[in-house]
Amino acid sequence: MRIRSLSTLECTEVLNLNRLGRLGCAKDGRPYVVPFYFAHDDNYLYAFSMVGKKIEWMRLNPRVSVLVEEHVQGREWKSVIVDGRYEELPDRIGHIRERDHAWSLLSRHFDWWEPGSLKLVTPPLSDHSDHVFFRIWIEQLSGREIKEDE
Repeated sequence: MRIRSLSTLECTEVLNLNRLGRLGCAKDGRPYVVPFYFAHDDNYLYAFSMVGKKIEWMRLNPRVSVLVEEHVQGREWKSVIVDGRYEELPDRIGHIRERDHAWSLLSRHFDWWEPGSLKLVTPPLSDHSDHVFFRIWIEQLSGREIKEDE
């Protein structure tokens, strides 16, 4: 087995070919990691979610990390780490173009809205459910792969 670093182009290819990542955020020194669906374009990861713990934490501390993994075959894999900054795309003037862009990227997949719109089965606190489009601005990108010896 051998391990090697991925180039920026190879990291970008992994982001383009995958939709599921692990989003890490932190509050008061405590980490929180959750799976999330995303779409990659240019220097951003775009996503959609209901307001909850991850959105609340990212609003307080916008510095996040994302792990995207790709299992190739057998014990071979690739992984990409994105270090970035959370940016909310509110439904108001000044953000409409970015929000529409996020929607157009995410809606290329028939089930794009399901993971972000589902909540645990608990009684609602109100009859209003906010949803949030957001993006992660990619500040740093790195990746590795492990391959069987040839």
